[in-house]
Amino acid sequence: MAVNAWLWAIRFLAGPVWVHSLGLSCSLQSRSVSGSLYKEGDVIIGGLFAIHAKAPEPDYIFREKVPAGHCYGLNPRLYHWLKTMVFTVEEINRDPYLLSNFTLGYLAADTCLNEAGALNAALLLVTGKEEVVSGECTRAPTVPVIIGDSLSASSIVLADTLGVFGIPMVSYYASCACLSDRKRFPTFMRTIPSNAFQAKVVARLLHLMGWSWVGVIYGDDAYGESSVQLLMNEVQGSDVCMAYKEIIPKTYTVSKLGQIVEKIQSSKAQVVVIFAIPAEVQALLKEAFRRNVTDKQWIAPTAWSTAGAFTAWSGISLVGTIGIALRSVELQGLRSYLTNLSTEHYPTEKLEQNIWEEAFGCKFVTDSQSGLLKPQCSNLKIQVQTVEFDGMYNVYKAVYAVAHAIQDMLNCEPGKGPFKNGECPEIKPIIPEQLLHYLKAVNFTTTTGEQVYFDDNGDPAGSYDIVNWQIGPGGKVDIVNVGSFDSSRGPDQDLQLDIQNVVWGGGWGKKVPVSVCSESCPPGTRKAVQDGKPICCFDCIHCAAGEISNTTGSTECIKCPRRFWSNTDRTECIPMTVEFLSFQDDMGIILAALSVAGAALTGTVLTAFFRHRDTPLVRANNSELSFLLLLSLKLCFLCALAFIGRPAPWSCMLRHTLFGISFVVCLACVLSKTVVVLVAFRATLPGSNLMKYFGPLQQRAGIFFCTMVQVGICVLWLALAPPLPTETAGGELGARVVELCAVGSVVGFSLVLGYIGLLASVCFLLAFFARKLPDTFNEAKFITFSMLIFCAVWITFVPAYVSSPGKYTVAVEVFAILASSYGLLLCIFAPKCYIILFRPERNSKKSVMAK
Repeated sequence: MAVNAWLWAIRFLAGPVWVHSLGLSCSLQSRSVSGSLYKEGDVIIGGLFAIHAKAPEPDYIFREKVPAGHCYGLNPRLYHWLKTMVFTVEEINRDPYLLSNFTLGYLAADTCLNEAGALNAALLLVTGKEEVVSGECTRAPTVPVIIGDSLSASSIVLADTLGVFGIPMVSYYASCACLSDRKRFPTFMRTIPSNAFQAKVVARLLHLMGWSWVGVIYGDDAYGESSVQLLMNEVQGSDVCMAYKEIIPKTYTVSKLGQIVEKIQSSKAQVVVIFAIPAEVQALLKEAFRRNVTDKQWIAPTAWSTAGAFTAWSGISLVGTIGIALRSVELQGLRSYLTNLSTEHYPTEKLEQNIWEEAFGCKFVTDSQSGLLKPQCSNLKIQVQTVEFDGMYNVYKAVYAVAHAIQDMLNCEPGKGPFKNGECPEIKPIIPEQLLHYLKAVNFTTTTGEQVYFDDNGDPAGSYDIVNWQIGPGGKVDIVNVGSFDSSRGPDQDLQLDIQNVVWGGGWGKKVPVSVCSESCPPGTRKAVQDGKPICCFDCIHCAAGEISNTTGSTECIKCPRRFWSNTDRTECIPMTVEFLSFQDDMGIILAALSVAGAALTGTVLTAFFRHRDTPLVRANNSELSFLLLLSLKLCFLCALAFIGRPAPWSCMLRHTLFGISFVVCLACVLSKTVVVLVAFRATLPGSNLMKYFGPLQQRAGIFFCTMVQVGICVLWLALAPPLPTETAGGELGARVVELCAVGSVVGFSLVLGYIGLLASVCFLLAFFARKLPDTFNEAKFITFSMLIFCAVWITFVPAYVSSPGKYTVAVEVFAILASSYGLLLCIFAPKCYIILFRPERNSKKSVMAK
């Protein structure tokens, strides 16, 4: 009594509703069309169906002359769902095995497609009370369970209200994911999958088709808002972005719908997803087609994916629409039950009589003989052509779930019940809280072979059909099944789509529409997000040298591994070309030939000097120093060969030490010759005794000392940080890996070159001072020229060595060695060889001593 009192108070505050039960009519406020449908039974199942819509306020999109707040506009789809409940109850009552000796009844009401109407009707069903208008009304029976409502917003209101009192609800079409909250809605269950699965299907479809720039429109209700939020959660972190999100207000005007259509029209997004109830979708699409927006690919969720009534006014404009539909199962006997109507079996309930008047043009008048209302229709046989089975199967499963729960209650054995002290549930009357307990545990198989059960959140498994609106035979629009989604198949197999049989919208035909903000970046490039825009809007940037991208739409370039480089298209890594100064290179061959030629020429000069060692010219120029100088020059020419070839640890250490020591020996000999010339002429002065300090022994000692200084530098260099092979790759070198000899110690290398430069500078200065001595005997001029060449070569070597890339660094060093060696050989020995070989008459003591 306390519960009923509370519910009656809530219903009184909620507002009026029409009721027709037990043949009596009691109303709180008159409406144009309303009422209920009743059948007596041992247990009465409550049913809520939005058979009509509530008229909006004046001056809005609908222009019919219907008073604001009144019900109008029959929805045949919802009426079929109501009749499916009736059909299912009758089928169960005929079943000899299910609820035998026990009959189900029903009490169904029209909610007028709004929350207030749904709450009024639900409170009426569960309280069974009504006020009196004229005479006395018989009390309506109370219902322990409600099948409904179809709207998520209404179901939330009902579940919030009825859940406090433990009254179970089994909805056949309220798919809002928010209703899975067991703390808030402990008594709510449903036979339609949660929108969480629907959002997953839409997201998977967008990914599969490559649609990354999508428009979303949703209704201003729990269903629309939760659906959009779920979709955003599903695509978060992926390459799918929302081009726009527009909301259809509950009181939508033509101007507001026009603004939404303008957004659709101006956007690059070719794919538009609409989460809204059919009435809102119809209003929006009518305005869109009025403005000739027919180039879009529409994605229809379960709310309107099979609304075949749309084709009556849209024609072929919606052809190509992809829909996510509830599983469509044609139940045996249901089509004939719905479509074959006649005036011989007419309804006696006010609700159905009003529907017949609206749908079939019938008029119920009082029969003069029986005194009953009988229909007068233009056609004796009324055929309903269109039957949409998507929601009917859910109604069918909801009623059967209640029936199986009641059967489980009947099967309870005394002492083994689920309640305190093993008590079994009460049957007459059924306690809603006890029925709820059995509903949560229900598990059965339908006549179609599907297993029906509820999870911990009161939800069924997620399964859908993927449908496509196509032009069928006779030019009519057919809704064709082109795929399916079943969450039980796993994440890789849950969505199956027969793309070959899909007809795409927006005039694309068999070609998949393109809906992107930016075209996918080809291989060899990467995405760079445009400033201030979503990640789906990007520019394509070519990968840097040494990096590749080998897939379409890469977000970053991959760096090539060691010893690999990117090709010109930046699509694959190719092995680098190993590069070093080799004997097979043209440059290597030329330098090697110059080196061998220089050594051969030096050997020739040495042979000539040896054969003419007793001649005045050879003896006058200190033949011992000349032979030693020629031998060191030959080593200078040959050490250039050590710089050619693949670097190895031994060759790197040999080339630099051999170069440093041989050049020091050469320069020490030149220095000694220059000093001897100067001292020889200074010693001719009266009282001079200098020559005794620069004899052959002192000359050898000077050369040995100069050489040992360089040897000491080289030993320290090799001991502390020796030159070793190294590789240089990438960067300016591109697809080349250059093998070089690293100097190891820059200080050691600098000391070797610096010491050579010091000796060359001293030689140059001494030779410069001796340039005015008698020409016939004097070598100072030739030494001066040779030192000029030597210094010029090595001064220019430094910047050339630093700036030369790759193997050209080695080539510059070899060229400097050869150039300076040739300079010394030709400047010092060419004039003497000319006299020895071509002017032997001048190779005499008289000519040598001549002034």
